[in-house]
Amino acid sequence: MHFLSPLLEDYIQNHSEDEPEILQELTRETHIKVVRPRMLTGHFQGRVLSMLSKIINPKNILEIGTYTGYSAICLAEGMQKNGQLHTVDINPELSDLQRRYFDKSGFGSQIVQHLGDAIEIIPNLDLTFDLIFIDAEKTEYPEYLEAALKKTKTGSIILSDNVLWSGKVVEPLNPKDKTTKTVIDYNRNLKEDTRLETVLLPIRDGLTLSRVR
Repeated sequence: MHFLSPLLEDYIQNHSEDEPEILQELTRETHIKVVRPRMLTGHFQGRVLSMLSKIINPKNILEIGTYTGYSAICLAEGMQKNGQLHTVDINPELSDLQRRYFDKSGFGSQIVQHLGDAIEIIPNLDLTFDLIFIDAEKTEYPEYLEAALKKTKTGSIILSDNVLWSGKVVEPLNPKDKTTKTVIDYNRNLKEDTRLETVLLPIRDGLTLSRVR
């Protein structure tokens, strides 16, 4: 589902901060070499993530779902000079590509890659995170959230991506569609969770901003 016309999408992008050259390069390489390039964060949402990170100015960032590293670089742009970004992904085939662009970005020494199941990895991270970005397997979103919340403090921000799920969240639900049901339940639970303040932003495929109370 397209929420805005291509004309309006172009207008929004053209009137937002320019996409950094390194991210343009990463976008090209992702489209040429990697399966499902539509998973890439992209110019406009990437600038939103960058701006939010700069406003928050986090010391420690957790990213669940790295893909080719585009969103990690965007989030790192607002990180404190002595901060760290920990990013978790389950696909070993993308690790080298991620690392190459992390190092080219200038944030390489601050970005720590973790390979494996985020639900198993997060409990072993001995850090409190100021900013968390959830963008991995949608059916695991509730488990990611619970694991992440244990690593936050009052004022920490949790961003959840793809929460509009191509508009399927407002369409008649196919009983066999477990992913859409999980996203619908997740959105409702975020709104009702007394530990959080939440606002759902209609950015790209939906981005929820939640603040830990």
